Amino acid sequence: MKWYADRPGRLWRQLTADLLAAVWVWFWVTAALAARDTVLALRAPGDHLSRAGGGLRDTFADAAAKARDVPLVGGKLGEALDKGRDAGGTLVDAGRTQVEAVETSALWLAAALVAVPVAFLLVTWLPLRLRYARKAAAVARLRDIGRIDLLALQALTTLPLRELARFEADPADGWRRRDVAVVEALAARQLAVCGLRGVG
Repeated sequence: MKWYADRPGRLWRQLTADLLAAVWVWFWVTAALAARDTVLALRAPGDHLSRAGGGLRDTFADAAAKARDVPLVGGKLGEALDKGRDAGGTLVDAGRTQVEAVETSALWLAAALVAVPVAFLLVTWLPLRLRYARKAAAVARLRDIGRIDLLALQALTTLPLRELARFEADPADGWRRRDVAVVEALAARQLAVCGLRGVG
């Protein structure tokens, strides 16, 4: 495939479009990473809740262990303090759940911020570039193997009528008579449409 034109005008337009496509992707990736970091900052309360719950759980666990050493009432006191340990564990779980929810949201937000704009680019810019690359490669190959008669025929069937009207004589008649000047002029115009250099 031929990705870029030979003629400077079209070449610069293609390079500019490709650069804009790259900038578009870079912009949305940067925006997605910034959004992800902003959302991840919301995990701080969950982290604090987990730490606080962990501290509470450990404190009650230590107290329950020491309370069990108290004669007569140690067992019941230890059971009561175990409930505080369980409450601390519940706080730890709640904090972890909140952190996981924030991390999942940040991941999906970043993915969406990249996927949607890139998908838009893939259905607009990429098909145009692929279509040009295939057409330009075929036209360049015909030029390189000297099949300018086919290029001239393509020009006759695809050029706008205003372009064909610029010929002094009927270009279709000239092509049928294999008039070298007409065939070369038609082929040159077809090559120019693709931004490719002329024959020879």
